[in-house]
Amino acid sequence: MARVSQAHLDARRRQILDGAALCFARNGFHATSMQDVLKEADLSAGAVYRYFAGKEDLIAAIVGEVLGEVREAFEEAAKQSPPQPPDLLVGSVLSRTLAARASLTVDGEPAFPRLIVQVWAETLRSPELAITLRDGYAAVAEAWVRVVEAYQAAGMMRADLPPEHVARTMIAAVQGFVAQQPLLGPAPVEVLQNGLRALMSMSAPRDEA
Repeated sequence: MARVSQAHLDARRRQILDGAALCFARNGFHATSMQDVLKEADLSAGAVYRYFAGKEDLIAAIVGEVLGEVREAFEEAAKQSPPQPPDLLVGSVLSRTLAARASLTVDGEPAFPRLIVQVWAETLRSPELAITLRDGYAAVAEAWVRVVEAYQAAGMMRADLPPEHVARTMIAAVQGFVAQQPLLGPAPVEVLQNGLRALMSMSAPRDEA
């Protein structure tokens, strides 16, 4: 029997995850059945269950993959001396994350933002998924803390504020930008970058004489 290559296995896993992501983004987690995923991925039950035991495994894998990519990007940025300013860094990482999933669309619009909203909603029902998401964001926050510490060491950012607070705020900015899109419509990453630049440019008001 011919041995299946790792490249083939990786491609099949990608096919399954992309199919599941489309189904979840289109109809939500509970309204999607494994049969829907099989149909979307155009694979047999045996082929899918070889990789994933069910919907919970699929959504956990999707979440872990995205947050892992983001964490690695910020960890790499923290190694630069100094890192790119926040507007450029956030724009670069978010653009890369969105571009990797640009082919996944629902009704002509990107599926990724809709999927993210579905995942957040599901964490209210699923303690296991909530833990997966919490652990993933904690790892992203740790990477951001190192970036902030590098900013402070380079004199680019106030050193009297906790890096953890800055990291949480930057993550919230990205989350909010992504969550807005299903409601307000797609917006380019430059919108977020411009907003961050404007906030970064503010100075304390001068005391009136």
